[in-house]
Amino acid sequence: MAFSESLAARTRDLLVRDDRITEKKMFGGLAFLLRGKLLVGVFKDSLIVRLGPDRAAAALREPHVGVFDITGRPMKGWVIVEPEGLDRDADLEAWVRQAIEFVEALA
Repeated sequence: MAFSESLAARTRDLLVRDDRITEKKMFGGLAFLLRGKLLVGVFKDSLIVRLGPDRAAAALREPHVGVFDITGRPMKGWVIVEPEGLDRDADLEAWVRQAIEFVEALA
């Protein structure tokens, strides 16, 4: 299955004004990178979000959020947000904002 072009466009719209952001096809989907570091991505019809271990553990208690695992080995510090958790633009923006906060804090 190809990735959701509509979710990719919505995500791109949130990030387009930030010249530190680049796009790259990865994971069979589309990844957005902040200064070369993975930030968020579109995988099938869901959003993958880089939050770091602590925030990811907390996020797993939220509805429509699961462990990001496409290889049988979960990616630590990442979650996958199903489409139902992204219906509102404010929800998508909140996930992207959290990822930006985490990646900006990386050295």
